[in-house]
Amino acid sequence: MRLRIRALLGSAVFGLLALPAIGQELSPRAYWPAPKGTQLVFFGYAYSWGDVVTDPSLPVVGVDSTINTVVVGYRRTLSLWGRTSNLVVDVPYTWGTTRATLVGQPVRRTVSGLGDVSVTLSANILGAPSMTPPEFQELRRNPRQILGVSLKLVAPTGDYDKDKLINVGTNRWAVKAELGYAYPFKAKWILELELGAWYIWDNDDFLGTTREQAPIVAFESHLIRIVKPGIWLSLDFNHYGGGRTTIGGVPSSDLQRNTRFGATVAYPFSARHSFKASYSAGVVTASGGDYQMLLLTYLVRL
Repeated sequence: MRLRIRALLGSAVFGLLALPAIGQELSPRAYWPAPKGTQLVFFGYAYSWGDVVTDPSLPVVGVDSTINTVVVGYRRTLSLWGRTSNLVVDVPYTWGTTRATLVGQPVRRTVSGLGDVSVTLSANILGAPSMTPPEFQELRRNPRQILGVSLKLVAPTGDYDKDKLINVGTNRWAVKAELGYAYPFKAKWILELELGAWYIWDNDDFLGTTREQAPIVAFESHLIRIVKPGIWLSLDFNHYGGGRTTIGGVPSSDLQRNTRFGATVAYPFSARHSFKASYSAGVVTASGGDYQMLLLTYLVRL
């Protein structure tokens, strides 16, 4: 029984935390299922340093930031039309300092406050029907291809000062539609591919004008090695592009064509508790994104 619960925790410790920056997620095992009724509470901490702000489309250059983000969240596995589905809610709190150059002048901004809340609903449409714990164990013994879809909604709930350029919140809605595919191509090896697109509403209160942003297309891949039940390692890669902004009707020169690479390890250390650590860095950065991030997540199965 203890081994089975550890395996469930290991399968569920996926991308439960990310910076509140659109397009930059690295989330291994995002579509790996769990038994119906599984409930998880998670606590995450991310430390980022380098060319990073909470909104990478801001018109600033020479960015040097140290940003801390704590996330408290909840995940529940349920059945939608007989398929394994997940509902995830993330509530972030961010604090940090950003130094940058704006119109040739140095600026400095220290921020702290609640970030934008996000809600994600995902469903596996191939290879993972809603399962009982014994059925899930059979899937673990004989993994099969999985195809899933998800929809993530980010609400403008974060702290926002309309007279400041850099804020914790973004003062706009955003939604991401994504298709994910998992292929177990060898014993204890899984290849995951994810393709999604962000669609972003306008910020109508940006320094007294309107800021628009074009859609962002994001691709992720993960090479996962299952070490033993509940313990796994992953090499993570993503590329995202688009997102050019228009401020007050004037297009900006901030088209994103960025690539990140990272690694993740997950380890359940008791029947109900698990831990995940990941590190990532920008390797190709056309507009911001040249930063490093250390991410720690602690998860409890209810």
